[in-house]
Amino acid sequence: MVITGTLKKDKRTKNLVRRLKRGDIALISHADLDPVAAESLIQSGIVAVINSEPTLTGRFPTTGALLLLQKGVPIVELGEREAFQELKDGKTVTLDLSQSIVQQDGKVFRVKVLTESEVQKRLREAERQLSEALKDFAENTLAYLRQEGKRLLASPISLPNLKTNFVGRHALIVVRGHHYREDLLAIRSYIRDRKPVLIGVDGGADALLELGYKPDIIIGDMDSVSEEALRCGAELVVHAYPDGRAPGAERVRQLGLSAQIFPVGGTSEDAAMLLAYEAGAELIVAVGTHWSIVEFLEKGRKGMASTFLTRLRVGHKLVDAKGVSALYTTGVRWWHILSLLLLGAFTGAWLIRMSPTLQTYLRPLWLWFWTSFEHLFMR
Repeated sequence: MVITGTLKKDKRTKNLVRRLKRGDIALISHADLDPVAAESLIQSGIVAVINSEPTLTGRFPTTGALLLLQKGVPIVELGEREAFQELKDGKTVTLDLSQSIVQQDGKVFRVKVLTESEVQKRLREAERQLSEALKDFAENTLAYLRQEGKRLLASPISLPNLKTNFVGRHALIVVRGHHYREDLLAIRSYIRDRKPVLIGVDGGADALLELGYKPDIIIGDMDSVSEEALRCGAELVVHAYPDGRAPGAERVRQLGLSAQIFPVGGTSEDAAMLLAYEAGAELIVAVGTHWSIVEFLEKGRKGMASTFLTRLRVGHKLVDAKGVSALYTTGVRWWHILSLLLLGAFTGAWLIRMSPTLQTYLRPLWLWFWTSFEHLFMR
């Protein structure tokens, strides 16, 4: 099988997906490709993926490669890492899967073609190695908790000056994590009825826009959110380090926009939860947030201390979107019944008009009804 397309490359997959177009071939440098990144690549319409790093190292079972293959997107690994620099961005490249080679401008590079059976084998091996990864993960988490736990759990938080009012309202925090799209679709009736404050964490703002919702607040490092989302009119809050450094503020300034700075430890999704909690949200609903060890390892995090402590702080107000979709029901509304009655009346009238036989049988009934009406009300 030979595949030809325009090569687009970037060492950061989340930056690359913004430039990809249908029919492109993506060159990434992404060890242990996670399913969220894989889904973004698939949605861009690419025809193949070339990876300069091991797509599945075996350290933990991440399913990005399997997802690509199941969606019909071939994935190959470069035999030499230097080839990432030699392959030129924006030029045509030919990928020959049968020969296991990539060609561009007369240069030939050897690749390893991944098959679904091989990926499944690597995943089984990674499952067996997960216990060792869990041990290291737990040790890193506990060490950080001993050092920073008291400060993270008890320190007062200074909120930015927000226009959005949280008091007495629910807050919906959207992270572009596992199954975020399905979870958002499952709680559409909840969003419509409760009208929660919509908070997009970086790319979570784009997730909201994709489904027709305008975020009230966008918070994060501002490195994986689109310019369209940043310009949608939401309040922008840059997640800064506890010492006040905010690298993400530079991108906001370059776009001619203004943003509040929120210096707090932990991840951006932790910051979003703390923001909603401290601002007085009645309930916090989370979509796509990370919790399992595999999700944290996919994000390159060696521990989860800050997330653990954040959940301890806000846990009595925090629910997962899956729980909301299972428990929240809107019930039958008056307009549901009215719509059904009107539809039935219209269908019945149409059938009577189109059927002379029905008209023959119903004419005596109509005459009886009209006579009775005159007798009671028009005497």
